[in-house]
Amino acid sequence: MATRSFRTVLEGGSYFEGPRWHDGAWWASDFYRHTVSRVAPGGGETVVVEVENQPSGLGWLPDGSLLVVSMKDHRLLRVTDGEVATHADLSGVCGGHLNDMVVDGSGRAFVGDFGFDLMGGGAPASASVKRVDPDGSVTVVAEDLRFPNGSVITPDGTLIVGETWGNRFTAFDIAADGSLGNRRVWAAFGPEPVGGSVEELLGQVVVAPDGCALDAEGHVWVADGLGSRVLRVAAGGGIVDEIAAPDGMGVFACALGGDDGRQLLLCCAPDFYEHTRAPVREAVLVSTEVAVPHAGLP
Repeated sequence: MATRSFRTVLEGGSYFEGPRWHDGAWWASDFYRHTVSRVAPGGGETVVVEVENQPSGLGWLPDGSLLVVSMKDHRLLRVTDGEVATHADLSGVCGGHLNDMVVDGSGRAFVGDFGFDLMGGGAPASASVKRVDPDGSVTVVAEDLRFPNGSVITPDGTLIVGETWGNRFTAFDIAADGSLGNRRVWAAFGPEPVGGSVEELLGQVVVAPDGCALDAEGHVWVADGLGSRVLRVAAGGGIVDEIAAPDGMGVFACALGGDDGRQLLLCCAPDFYEHTRAPVREAVLVSTEVAVPHAGLP
């Protein structure tokens, strides 16, 4: 495992997720402070919006409006000139908390959800990917995914979705109308876990794909949500680089950015449980430099 030097970008979070590089700055959600912040490259946080029902995935519409996933009430919010509105209500197509997303160049958002009540101890269930069009209409475009989580869109129009409980990334071709086709396994880390409880599944997960980023060589940097590391993954599942999170922390999302696209930002915290993270401020954003720059979306 590679040993890296890290630079602390921001301290004092509860649980950072959904990191993005946009308009010369880092952006990140903080689940349990209920904030979305813009973070200057050298540090310094500006809270852009507060999301009572827990923010997650971030993206932007072509007009510059910010889209924010509101997890617990299954809404996609739109923030325009400081004004917050409901862009879409996805409550009818969610089995668990709404979660991460990626927004394409025309403003279509591809969003996943947990599939079940993870924090409440529910039985694991599969989930879908939803497409939210720029007019706010919602369409289920893929089903039977095992906790669809961090996602990227390649320059040639391929959607790659990490399945946290599935030991894999799954890829789709995005058609001109936004439908998904040619479903295939993009990378597999082990057999698909089976079982009726989270505990059974955890023992079978080799890599738990969480937040991720695409680089210019077509590799995906992904946070292993159970492994306290980020991995650089090739198509097929080969791991070509591995970086341990600093100080033995967990790492739950990553993003490529900076002016040269070579800064890898990590969202680190001791664990991901709401009851342990919400009362304290132990989460950090750290960055390290990598050789191959960012590509694609987000």
